[in-house]
Amino acid sequence: MKGNKGRSTLVALGRTKLGLPTVLLSCSLFFLAGFFGSMLFSQDLPVGGVPRERLLEELKEEGEWGAMAYGETGESTISSIPFQVLSLKPRALYFPEFATAEQCQAIIRITKSKLRPSTLALRKGETAESTKGIRTSSGTFISALEDPTGVLAHIEQKIARATMIPRDHGESFNVLRYEIGQRYAAHYDAFNPAEYGPQKSQRLSLLSGKHEERPKWATKYSSGPPLTAAASMNWEAGGERAQ
Repeated sequence: MKGNKGRSTLVALGRTKLGLPTVLLSCSLFFLAGFFGSMLFSQDLPVGGVPRERLLEELKEEGEWGAMAYGETGESTISSIPFQVLSLKPRALYFPEFATAEQCQAIIRITKSKLRPSTLALRKGETAESTKGIRTSSGTFISALEDPTGVLAHIEQKIARATMIPRDHGESFNVLRYEIGQRYAAHYDAFNPAEYGPQKSQRLSLLSGKHEERPKWATKYSSGPPLTAAASMNWEAGGERAQ
C-alpha cells in the first residue's frame, strides 16, 4: 500500500501546473547555474580549447617542482624568470625588475670612482674634436671578476639563464652615467665594417636603466616596436638605429 501511495504522490506532482512566475524563476536559476558553472570549467581555456598559460601566482612554488639530474654546466634547482615578448622580428623581450634596486645601487657604488668621459668609435677622417658633443656621458667597463660584492656575477648568471647563452660568451658590463643635460646623439648600435673596419659580431645586448624617472632613451627598429630600458634585444646583421 505504501508503494502505491508513493507512486500516486509522484504522479500528482508531475501533473501539477506551475504558474508563470515559478517557471521564470526556475529558468533564471538554471541559467545562472549553467553560466557560472561554465566559467569555472573554461577559465583556463582560450578560444580553440587550448589551455592558456596560468599566471605566475597560480604556479607551484619553485621548490615544489622535482629537479632532474643536471650536467656540468647545469643547475641543481628549477627557477623562473618572468618576461614579456615584445617582438619576434626583431626578437625583443622585456624582463621586469631584472635587477633589484639594491643591486643597482651596489653597482653604482663600486663603479662611481671608475667613471671616465665616454668615448666614441671613430670612422675614417673623424677626430675626438670633430665629434665632440655627440656623447657627453661618463662610463666604465667592469667584469664580474672585478666586483668584490658578487652582484655582477649574480646578474651575469641570470642573464645566462634567461638567454640560454653561457656566461663566458659575454662581455664586460658597460656602466653609464648621464647627468642632467648630458646626451648621446642618435647613432647606430652596429658598426659597418666598410666604415669602421673589421668588427666582432654583436648579436644580443641587455639594457638596464635605474632612475627615479622614466628613462629618456630608447632603441628603435625599422621592423619592430620602440623599446625602453630593461629590454633584451637582438641586432640584425646590418644594425638598427638607436635614439
